[in-house]
Formats: sequence, structure tokens, C-alpha cells
Amino acid sequence: MLPSALAHVDHLAAHGQRLAIFLDYDGTLTPIVARPELAELSDSTREVLRELARYWPVAILSGRDLNDLRERVRIDNIVYAGSHGFDISGPSGLHKQVVPRFVPILDAAEKELQKELAGISGAVLERKRFSIAAHYRNVKEGEVSKIERAVNEVATRYPKLRKIDNKKVYELQPDVDWNKGKAVIWLLERLNRAEAFSIHIGDDLTDEDAFRAVRQSGVGIIVSEQPQSTAARYALKDSAEVERFLHELVARLPG
Repeated sequence: MLPSALAHVDHLAAHGQRLAIFLDYDGTLTPIVARPELAELSDSTREVLRELARYWPVAILSGRDLNDLRERVRIDNIVYAGSHGFDISGPSGLHKQVVPRFVPILDAAEKELQKELAGISGAVLERKRFSIAAHYRNVKEGEVSKIERAVNEVATRYPKLRKIDNKKVYELQPDVDWNKGKAVIWLLERLNRAEAFSIHIGDDLTDEDAFRAVRQSGVGIIVSEQPQSTAARYALKDSAEVERFLHELVARLPG
């Protein structure tokens, strides 16, 4: 088991004004829920994020669509990175869309995948601007292979897209050299925080790219109750511990 980030909060907070905070949304700031639309940010978590952003750069990098993410968090002075970092927006006109030319390809793939999944009970197809997610959390175990087969077949017909596996979801996104780790590095440069001590907190496979990106000058914190292979240095059990950790950081702010 990795050491708990809560036991090392003093060490992490000691980096002071050099800190930069990056966080996933689902499973990190909110608990995992049955359907994506049910993942609501608590008022207490929103307030601690707002407080953190008074002192340090804060960015939320999520697989969610950018507009959905912004509407759920509702904090003005932080950075939002939707579609796993493919669609970025932040204060002072900060903006980046990595692959807008892929939208028509994603549109076509989405239509095909809708047809493929139409007869599978519990399957949820979620379109983001730069990715397509096929959720199977509520699909019977014997039907999950049908979801994966359908996604694989569509991915084969659209070689410019790649399939990624996350928690109870298969996702298609542009097959380009970009991920959450690349997004973190780009944000640090654009925010003039290249020398920052970065903390990235997340719970799924896409966060591993960010954990590796910050490893040389920061730390990754994985949100998981089970031991697993990871590039993270510390762990937190669930979103409740994430909120507690953020409150502990705020409590150590000067003044």
C-alpha cells in the first residue's frame, strides 16, 4: 500500500507558494455513482476548492465535457480541462482545443455506436466534444463483452480514434499524442508555473499520465481503497479523504 497523503500533508504544504493543484472530478472530487449525471459536487468541496484557488493555481482535468464540468463546479478563477485535457479553458482568456478537426469523425463514430448499443439494457452512451464514452456500470455482466466488441468494431472502422479503458467505461478519443499528462505540462508553462511543485489527484487510468508528468517535480496521489500498480506516490481512499486532504492544505496556509 502507498502511504496516505493525509499523513504527509505537512511535507506537501511546506512547498508554499510553489504549489499547483490538479484534480480529476468523478471518483476524486465526487464519489463514483451509477450514472454520470448524478455526480454532484458538494458545497463543502466547492468551498475548499475556492479557498485553494485564492493562493495556488487549481485545475480540474476530467473526462467530462468542458461545459458540463464548468457547470458542475461553478468556480470562476480555476482552470477546466474537459475530454481528458483535449478542451481547456481558464482565467485571462486561457484556451486550447487540441484537435477540433476530429469533431466530424467523432460525430460519425457516435452515430454508429448508438446503433450498436441500442439493444443493450443499461448501456449509456455519453458524447463529449472530443470523445465518446460507452458506460457499462449498469449492464449485466454477461452483456459487457457486447459493449467492448461494439466499441472495438467502431474503433477499427475509425483508425484515427483510439480506445481507452477506464472504470466501467470504454472511451473513444482522437489518436494523437495528447493526454492528461501533456495537458498538465502545457498548463504549467502557460500559467508561468514551470518550477511549481505539482500535486495531481485522480482515480483512473487516464490519471496515470499526469502522475508520470509530475513525478520529477511533484507528486501524484491516487484515489483508491485497493493497492494497485501506479505512478502515484501517495494514496487517498475516496472522495471524502480527498476533501479532508484539501481542507488540511488550506489549514496550513500562512495567515
